[in-house]
Amino acid sequence: MAQLADNEVFRAFATYAALVLVKMMLMSLMTAFFRITRKVFANPEDAAVHSKGGDLKKYLRTDQDVERVRRCHLNDLENIVPFVGVGLLYALSNPDLSTALLHFRVFAASRVLHTISYLVPLPQPSRALTFFVGFLATLSMAFSTVRSLLLL
Repeated sequence: MAQLADNEVFRAFATYAALVLVKMMLMSLMTAFFRITRKVFANPEDAAVHSKGGDLKKYLRTDQDVERVRRCHLNDLENIVPFVGVGLLYALSNPDLSTALLHFRVFAASRVLHTISYLVPLPQPSRALTFFVGFLATLSMAFSTVRSLLLL
């Protein structure tokens, strides 16, 4: 483990992975905040707490703002989890530090910008572009990792 801590690429990966994972975790809290403030729940037991014996159907519904935050969180799950897996393998494949930093920074920035474009919401294609930039950064790391393994 001490060797990994001395590896600049791995430390950079760990930093950016932690940042995007925390961002993804905050989306859970944001979803909960939107559900509570809008009194919109997906589960009867949650609605029962807020209905106080009243009509549960009033609270068991969907809301466009809650769903927007939830979809943004799902998109994070679909992109950040592969980044962490691919990024770890990439970091262990001994890439050039400046190239690795570029990959990690581009991915992290794309996820933050994706969230902003999703939640504001900004007109398309802003959300699509931020998604594809991050996706391509992860794909580039995957190809680079496979290429470096094939050249061993």
